[in-house]
Amino acid sequence: MMNKVRFSAIFAALTLLFLTISPVHGAETAPQTETRPTPVIIEEISRLLSEFKYSDAIALFDTINPVDAAEPGIKLLKASVLNSAGKINEARSIAEGVSKAEPNDLDALFVLSAIEAAAGRTRQQKTLLERIIKIDPKNTGALTDLGNISLEAGQYQNAAKYFDEVLALLPQNLEALLGRAKVYRYQNNPKGAEELYNKAISIFPNEAIVWHNRARLYRGTGFPKEALADLDKARTLDPNDYWIAIDRGNVLLDMNQKAEALTNYKRAIEIDPDVFLAYVYSAGIKDDLGDIDGAGADYEILARLKPDYPYAFEGLGMHKMRDGQYEAAKNAFQETYRLLPEEWCYALLAAVNWMKLSNTNGIRPFLNQVMNKQKRDSMEYFLCRLYYDLSGKVYSGESDMVSKADLEKNELTKARLIFYLANYFDIKGNTTIADKYFLQFKEMDQRGIPEWRLNEWLLETRGIMPY
Repeated sequence: MMNKVRFSAIFAALTLLFLTISPVHGAETAPQTETRPTPVIIEEISRLLSEFKYSDAIALFDTINPVDAAEPGIKLLKASVLNSAGKINEARSIAEGVSKAEPNDLDALFVLSAIEAAAGRTRQQKTLLERIIKIDPKNTGALTDLGNISLEAGQYQNAAKYFDEVLALLPQNLEALLGRAKVYRYQNNPKGAEELYNKAISIFPNEAIVWHNRARLYRGTGFPKEALADLDKARTLDPNDYWIAIDRGNVLLDMNQKAEALTNYKRAIEIDPDVFLAYVYSAGIKDDLGDIDGAGADYEILARLKPDYPYAFEGLGMHKMRDGQYEAAKNAFQETYRLLPEEWCYALLAAVNWMKLSNTNGIRPFLNQVMNKQKRDSMEYFLCRLYYDLSGKVYSGESDMVSKADLEKNELTKARLIFYLANYFDIKGNTTIADKYFLQFKEMDQRGIPEWRLNEWLLETRGIMPY
């Protein structure tokens, strides 16, 4: 999608274009009491855009007198604002109308390319940009966008070529400087990247984006203190930038300063509560710091904002299970399993919670589907079968599973066997045996699997103090 630098440049260029080539017709077509001069309205639209008040900005176009409103420059301004507001089809319709009347109008082609970028139609965007270059080989805006497209596609040599062409024409072009530096970063040339970032900072010391980009270079090359210093500067220049807050939290997390990192993730959430990423970090840190309720609340929001993110439901399921909300935990683990169908453990976690409910209708068909995906001689299959039989009140195979757990050599497989045996005996009401297995699982110290945190909480809630 078109970035803030590019949108501002397009809007400013189109505004300048209109004001320099178009007469102001307001006084000729209507009395001053009825219509404000068009330049005044354009300035007001620009102010509203800076405040992200897109609907108000769009509405102001209807107050422009009809003669000025028919000007191509005004139409393209409106198309750009509509595009920025996410009204892509309306924007495209207006811009295409201008381009149809004048096929070689570079401004119309450029606005159309921005619309295609916003729509995610990179191929169409690239075609329009190449058409601009064919008409005007030195069009730095089109060259820069082609560089960015190549960069995102991993075509670093092409990206470098485009950015170098821009810098040969405009050595102080900010977007080309940042783009070329990013190419150096991706090509593992940190010195080349740093030189360009330093140059950009010397030219644009009050632009947060240059400090932010250099901070990412320093973090990626193992200089967290330098990265933090640059992010501090960037934050001073743009305190309401979501990604500066996120990156500052990430650097502090790298430095194991979790409480300070959490403050930055909270700030990111304050800036934009509808972006999911900050909740991922926030929930994890809150878990680590013992704020269980806070972490659970974050997972709730995360699951709502990012329903295709399986670990949101994993975290939600674990917290609901800890709190004894077995229906909600079952649903969350089922959703995790749906998103990660190769991870059978989530199906079993769903089954564990399901069997704590008074209504277990549907559990056997569910487990049967899970078993059908496993090899018949696998440990996963035998565990699923154990729970399948238990759900039908048929206690068969448990002694075999205990023996298999004793003989298993793979530590991870053995740990999971122990954990699910613990829950199996707990569901059966054999508390003493269940507690023994919960403690045995803890001793195996398999901290990299989701069952680990669950087991810690189960030990806590059961009042078991490991020796």
